[in-house]
Amino acid sequence: MESILLAQLGGVGAGVKKTLHCTLSDATPKPPLSISSSASTCFPEFPSSLSLMGLKSSKNARDPVKHEATKVYGQSSQQRVLEEEAPRLSESGLPFKVSSGQAFPLGVSDIESGINFAIFSQHATSVTLCLLLPNRANNEMMEVTLDPQVNKTGDIWHISIEDLPRSQVLYGYRINGPQGWNQGHRFDSSIVLLDPYAKLVEGRRIFGDASKKLSKFFGTYDFNSLPFDWGDNYKLPNIPEKDLVIYEMNVRAFTADKSSGLDSDICGSYLGVIEKIPYLLELGVNAVELLPVFEFDEMEFQRRPNPRDHLINTWGYSTINFFAPMSRYASTGGGPLNSSWEFKEMVKALHGAGIEVILDVVYNHTNEGDDEHPYTTSFRGIDNKVYYMVDLNNNGKLLNFSGCGNTFNCNHPVVMELILDSLRHWVTEYHVDGFRFDLASILCRGTDGSPLRAPPLVRAIAKDPKLSRCKIIAEPWEEWNGKYRDDLRRFIKGDAGMKGIFATRVAGSADLYRVNKRKPYHSINFITAHDGFTLHDLVSYNYKHNEANGEGGNDGSNDNYSWNCGYEGEVADDNIKALRSRQMKNFHLALMISQGTPMMLMGDEYGHTRYGNNNSYGHDTAINNFQWKQLEMKKKGLFRFFSEVIKFRKMHQVFRHGDFLNKNNVTWHEDNWDNYESKFLAFTLHDKNGGDIYMAFNAHDFFVKVVIPSPPQRRRWFRVVDTNMKSPDDFVMEGVAGIGSTYNVAAYSSILLQARQ
Repeated sequence: MESILLAQLGGVGAGVKKTLHCTLSDATPKPPLSISSSASTCFPEFPSSLSLMGLKSSKNARDPVKHEATKVYGQSSQQRVLEEEAPRLSESGLPFKVSSGQAFPLGVSDIESGINFAIFSQHATSVTLCLLLPNRANNEMMEVTLDPQVNKTGDIWHISIEDLPRSQVLYGYRINGPQGWNQGHRFDSSIVLLDPYAKLVEGRRIFGDASKKLSKFFGTYDFNSLPFDWGDNYKLPNIPEKDLVIYEMNVRAFTADKSSGLDSDICGSYLGVIEKIPYLLELGVNAVELLPVFEFDEMEFQRRPNPRDHLINTWGYSTINFFAPMSRYASTGGGPLNSSWEFKEMVKALHGAGIEVILDVVYNHTNEGDDEHPYTTSFRGIDNKVYYMVDLNNNGKLLNFSGCGNTFNCNHPVVMELILDSLRHWVTEYHVDGFRFDLASILCRGTDGSPLRAPPLVRAIAKDPKLSRCKIIAEPWEEWNGKYRDDLRRFIKGDAGMKGIFATRVAGSADLYRVNKRKPYHSINFITAHDGFTLHDLVSYNYKHNEANGEGGNDGSNDNYSWNCGYEGEVADDNIKALRSRQMKNFHLALMISQGTPMMLMGDEYGHTRYGNNNSYGHDTAINNFQWKQLEMKKKGLFRFFSEVIKFRKMHQVFRHGDFLNKNNVTWHEDNWDNYESKFLAFTLHDKNGGDIYMAFNAHDFFVKVVIPSPPQRRRWFRVVDTNMKSPDDFVMEGVAGIGSTYNVAAYSSILLQARQ
């Protein structure tokens, strides 16, 4: 993951503050709550369509005091819910009725005594709730200072406010505490902080809007809307892992380009994905793995002058909040509530088409950066010592195992519970089918950063009843197989000594996965992903070309195992273009006939190029955006081949074994495995019904005349694939008869034969 330099945004503007007091009656006198208001210009603007909602209370009087036994992160305590009537306070015409509230659930909830706010901070000495109501004059912010004697249970601060609107309110917290950086603290009460448990986040409304690049982010909520209608006939696809074909894609980049042909209001949105579901079905994939869709700040690089202040974070690997969907993926700048609704519409539509939804999630670090260039938005200011790994033996410095400035303290009990709550939220509220954990090794580190043999978080995920139905892509479950990527790249481009390991990879990587009852489908096989060369660039560039990133070419991997087929970059030579096309087809065929779960990268099916940039995280341009006009140009050629091969895989069980291959289901036509110079491999996958599949891959720069084995009884060989041929002859679903006892396999090409009657 790229290193991220972030800038700190200072606190909200100072304003004239008026302090009012109210006292909650109790047997023991308590310090008063402090309620104030101050003007600020740092809040996002409400759309003109929003109107101030009525503040009339819908609650009846409750019992004065309730005592409930509760457990606060392993510590038993008495949760006191004080619900005595407090004096109604009026500040600029806004009535207020407050009570102690309750510690659970964290975040915002609708309880009998009003709207409840609860936030964890173990080391805070003061917590102030900040509120902004819709259409409040001059963006005036109201503040309520919580009394630790009344509004705190264990390490959780809480308050209930009866008269708040049930939606469209923005909120955050000012939190103060010890100032000892050497002890790991980073408190700054001048900054309004985002609630880690906010289910919706309000910020700028338009993706990449430079005029709002310094926008703050606030939590919001909605208790007015009816539950989302998933439909009477709705059901989860529940596709077995061995049958998945995953398409890694970016929600925005998929339809952001005007060539998508969509209305500009939905380009780059969740609704845009819905419009392109027929295309996904035509391609043949049955699962989408979405680059991060948790709320992130795409303008983070532009918050201060730096060599990368021209970039826009389009990948999203810089989480601000783990519960809220990315609000700027809503259509028409619709904001957080619409983004939540439209995300559900997208999931519902994908499921209706038989396509699963897997989220690429980032729990290893957050957007808040390091101590040199901090960008305090939430966790850092709430309780840095809890949420991040710090080195108390080195002046409380943030540990940086993620390479992005900070490391989330995943196995701290409080942080672990937040991650579990987040995962459950996406499963229960949004019905997603699984998760791919970015840099999952961080989930296996203790609070001091040391690797753990039995990480509590991993154990908790494995045993959680709500998460048990999910696909989990990370150790020790399915995982991205980087060895598969590297070894296939090396064999197909013609490196010597790779034949044996190539066979191991296409057979399911038993050397890596035949442990602890794991199966071939636990290997997520891939040639390319968002991070690295596209497939076109893999066969077009020997070197990365990342100059546009502003990092002096120091970012991105140097070990790409790529081959430009004789010329660096774009070329007009038809012979080189034909060789590159052949190599892309070889890679795709190898991927789709391998045992394991294949994952392909969005755009590879038409040969998308990033012009050699193998770390394109910061470009909201055609470098990352799907080019639909280019797709149309390749529809009868490369796309057709990709689509047909995917469908062929799904039709034949021999590519999707639930167990590792043995001598009964594969024959290797090879007797010189140790020949270092050999770059040719042929094998037959046996079908119990006689429909055997013969394949040969030739990575030599010359033709190889191969002897074809005899087909099963009463069967003949039909040629389905020869990547050396032009479309449509490169793939013929019904097969081409007349295959003799030998076959000339062209240089840098592959063939697939099927035994048929």
